[in-house]
Amino acid sequence: MVRFSLAIVAAVIAPVVSSVQITVKSSGGNATTRHQYGFLHEDISNSGDGGLYAELIRNRAFQSSERFPANLSGWTPVNGAALSLKTLDKPLSRALKTSMNVAVGSSKGQVGFSNDGYWGMDVKKKKTYTGSFWVKGDYKGTFTASLRSNLTGEVFGSTELRSKARAAEWTEHSFKLVPTKSAPNSNNTFTLTFDAAGVKGGSLDFNLISLFPPTYKGRKNGLRIDLAEAIEGFHPTLLRIPGGNMLEGYTNKTWWDWKETIGPLEDRPGYPNVWGYQQTNGLGLMEYLELAEDMNLEIVLAVYAGLSLNGDITPQDQLQPFIDDALDQIEFVSGAPTTKWGSVRAKLGHPAPFKLRYVEVGNEDWLAGGAAGWESYKAYRFPMFLKAINARYSDIQVISSGSVFDGYDIPAPGNGDYHIYGTPDAMVDQFDLFDQTPVTHIIGEAAAVHPNGGSGWDGGLMEYPFWIGTVGEAISLLGYERNTDRIIGAAYAPIIRSLDRWQWAVTMIQFAADPALTTKSASWYVWELFADHLMTHTLPVASESSAFNPLYYVTGKNEDKGSYIFKGAVYNSTDGADVPVSLAFEGVKPGTKAELTVLTGPADPYGYNDPFTGVNVVKTTREKITAGKGGRFEFSMPNLSVAVLETVPSKHPKRKTMRNGFRG
Repeated sequence: MVRFSLAIVAAVIAPVVSSVQITVKSSGGNATTRHQYGFLHEDISNSGDGGLYAELIRNRAFQSSERFPANLSGWTPVNGAALSLKTLDKPLSRALKTSMNVAVGSSKGQVGFSNDGYWGMDVKKKKTYTGSFWVKGDYKGTFTASLRSNLTGEVFGSTELRSKARAAEWTEHSFKLVPTKSAPNSNNTFTLTFDAAGVKGGSLDFNLISLFPPTYKGRKNGLRIDLAEAIEGFHPTLLRIPGGNMLEGYTNKTWWDWKETIGPLEDRPGYPNVWGYQQTNGLGLMEYLELAEDMNLEIVLAVYAGLSLNGDITPQDQLQPFIDDALDQIEFVSGAPTTKWGSVRAKLGHPAPFKLRYVEVGNEDWLAGGAAGWESYKAYRFPMFLKAINARYSDIQVISSGSVFDGYDIPAPGNGDYHIYGTPDAMVDQFDLFDQTPVTHIIGEAAAVHPNGGSGWDGGLMEYPFWIGTVGEAISLLGYERNTDRIIGAAYAPIIRSLDRWQWAVTMIQFAADPALTTKSASWYVWELFADHLMTHTLPVASESSAFNPLYYVTGKNEDKGSYIFKGAVYNSTDGADVPVSLAFEGVKPGTKAELTVLTGPADPYGYNDPFTGVNVVKTTREKITAGKGGRFEFSMPNLSVAVLETVPSKHPKRKTMRNGFRG
């Protein structure tokens, strides 16, 4: 839904820029949810496998589906070994039926295979890499696991482990590998070799070959540290899982089945990702929940609603199994350890229930299936889920996958989900969108992705988040925060993408195998600034000298810190002039200190943070200012700037400064 009323005013009736006089009342605002800023994650653009999920081995278990047959992508023989895929009478598991056979043939000495990872592997000395593999076959001797250059063959680290292999059964081998030298680049491979002379029967079968670097919070089967820390660094408070189209799947037989994403890796069959590749589901529901716990994030749990991307619509008389599955999923997340699915979670190492207040039914049901899909959602699918969930969990807020702006009179007590991928002007137009909306919403997906004057998905996406777009995003966020009594929170989407393989360009964070390319976009800086200054209450303005435009803002307070807050952005001021601001909070006396943070961008409003040059187009300026006569703070904001002013109480907590090695 795109609206342009404010954008037209900005373009046609640009006011003369003069000092904006703002006086903020000390009471009368809305209490906020305190969960205003978050993100959506789905495995798009290899943001999960090969990205946030720290596994280094690509195609580790030869998983397949009707859409993506098993293959040997990523694997290369060493010293004349012959690699082939086999479906054995005794597979590793019911989930992982295909394995890799390594035949020694006439080779002598060390034979085996290597894997080039997700477009390379980062190798650092003295860091512990944790690996494992399963093998079936008769072999006496040792295995050698190593990390080496794909260009020169230089070995950076290796380890040997004694074989436990047996001819009639699968055995797991685990190891730790600590490189003695850092690789000069990420063009590296993992190699596993063994002595051909020790193999009886001519070959060995391998499956679930895994290698992890150190992970975020030290979690087993965990997350890549630099990406997790870059996400954590913008202070999110909300996580919508599982993300977007990934939930729906291609068909109503290949949707994201949460039950196949939990438990031991050998019991996870994988999933035909809707973005063009087979997904491992190593990053499953439990890993998402642990991510939320580690970052103290509020969870918005999505449940499958009986509609898939190919238009499969589940008839009303066949919907109940999906409702039952959703109730199981909620119980797994939040049920006591004595419940059926809560006990499963407990056995996986988390007896305590996760906090769960929000459940979303489906994803963009107004899109997949066309008019018929949307009508079925409004007629029976959402009402049936809403009734069933609220009957068992009266404390959970159930969210529709559409909004009132999608033409849905959402039944009480349901909430809405609004998505916006727009131009900078369209993002500005979000500022007043929810001023009169009676239904509570989450902004489940939001980002500026098109240039002004552009639209569409075929060639219409920008290459990276761009400055004028991020200023537009800031204004949309100001509008959402003004209406926090009706807005649960806003989630940036998508959150990260691989620079090597991607389907969606504009994401908050970009990455590659080499952590030096991990880049925080211009959007990251805007969302970080606002999320770092949360309000507990908004505050109304007692008087102002002009209407919003070109300055848009929200005012409030943080009762936990005893501070007053102003957040603002200037968009298309007259002739690009600075906008003077005179700001006063009722009860704030002359001499009160405040910290003013201003973000400005490049001369080219479409400039962006480039991962390959390391150029950061966002300039951050922080200064202490003092309230003068009448308790007023006087400052100016440049055109296309974003700012936060927060007063400093007499016992203000010491500011925490993020320090990291990320570009941007």
